[in-house]
Amino acid sequence: MQNPKEYIAKNKDRFLNELIELLKIPSVSADPKYSKDVLKASEIIQSSLLEAGCDIAEIHETEGYPIVYGEKIIDPKLPTILVYGHYDVQPAEPLELWDAPPYEPVVKKTEIHPEGAIFARGSCDDKGQMYMHVKALEYMSKTNQLPCNVKFMIEGEEEVGSDNLGIYVAHNKEKLANDIILISDTGMIANDVPSITTGLRGLSYVEVEVTGPNRDLHSGLYGGAVANPINILTKMIASLHDENNHITIPGFYDKVEELSTAERTEMAKAPFSLKEYQAALDIDAVYGEAGYTTNERNSIRPTLDVNGIWGGYIGEGAKTVIASKAYAKISMRLVPNQDWEEITELFKTHFESIAPKGVSVKVTPHHGGQGYVTPIDTIGYQAASKAYETTFGKKPIPQRSGGSIPIVSLFEQELDSKTILMGFGLDSDAIHSPNEHFGVWNYLKGIETIPYFYQYFTEMTDS
Repeated sequence: MQNPKEYIAKNKDRFLNELIELLKIPSVSADPKYSKDVLKASEIIQSSLLEAGCDIAEIHETEGYPIVYGEKIIDPKLPTILVYGHYDVQPAEPLELWDAPPYEPVVKKTEIHPEGAIFARGSCDDKGQMYMHVKALEYMSKTNQLPCNVKFMIEGEEEVGSDNLGIYVAHNKEKLANDIILISDTGMIANDVPSITTGLRGLSYVEVEVTGPNRDLHSGLYGGAVANPINILTKMIASLHDENNHITIPGFYDKVEELSTAERTEMAKAPFSLKEYQAALDIDAVYGEAGYTTNERNSIRPTLDVNGIWGGYIGEGAKTVIASKAYAKISMRLVPNQDWEEITELFKTHFESIAPKGVSVKVTPHHGGQGYVTPIDTIGYQAASKAYETTFGKKPIPQRSGGSIPIVSLFEQELDSKTILMGFGLDSDAIHSPNEHFGVWNYLKGIETIPYFYQYFTEMTDS
């Protein structure tokens, strides 16, 4: 394969401008007021796939937001790669913490990204990383170097649980048939330390509601005499961890995979500076489950975190009330072998059991998914490793991620395909947070590296 650097350099400005235009669309799947924008994003992806070289690019309706399907089949006898990504984004709130409006992309230099980074919601998760694949196809197609068949499945509901993707996959197995699935929705250790994600945590996401009196009460007349739902909720949440930050839900750890000392030693070889980690987050100490390192806590260990909590009066000034209700949203990141539905039920049973008299508790499951581990001895992983080595000049480190992509285990179950996670973002890119960004260098490096994966995977499959 010809080195794609020349083509990328020639088209760099256009590649950036196309991504910037896509980032201007607030395709927030969680908020119905952005529904037209989500649909607009799907139409742009469809057009982009056709322009990049797909022979077919279709918008397939679902009960929610559509899935964009594209394909370029050059020879049915050749291997087929299925690319998955998503065009929806997380809500941008709190808006006041952004340095610039989240849907008015700006490119500016940072210490980590001296060549500039694109600041906008969705820049790294996942529009920027998804669009790398579109541009990689363009390069291979326009230069007549596509060595295999390629299919695209780009959805608009990843950030809200991909509820309709499973239905779509189950009904389109023949259309989606492939030899390997390729996803860029993860990261790597550093720009000079490439890595490939080999494991993902599962997820259970729930909302809890604690109800006390039948109305808000005057805190002077009733305070101390009736259960305060906010006080009760905070006590219940606090009890979910013990003094060692071990989760107290009975049965929670029963199926947790315990890595061997040898495996943990290999993980520890990845470059990591605790001092730099703390400085980047502006914290004076780390915090987590006793007996594990920071990198182990955020990758191979399960967690339970409160993602939002509210109730009572939160406006300006004072209003002395005991709220009738209090709420919280809670996520649990799970490791392989923990079934998310089973964990959700364990949480529900336990949380209801610890509620004191005087309040009632309601637990509403939202969404979840299984964890995933991809072997490093497969052709897919070896092809990805060789691709990174070609463009980065060094062999990538296999690394488990703390994040979740629930549909990965679904793909293996329904399509009988392994998934390769070729991420080019960095932990510092602030995904899901204000000032999310994606390095220009990383964006272009992804476009450069992906074609080599196609080449090496085809060669290894044929050999």
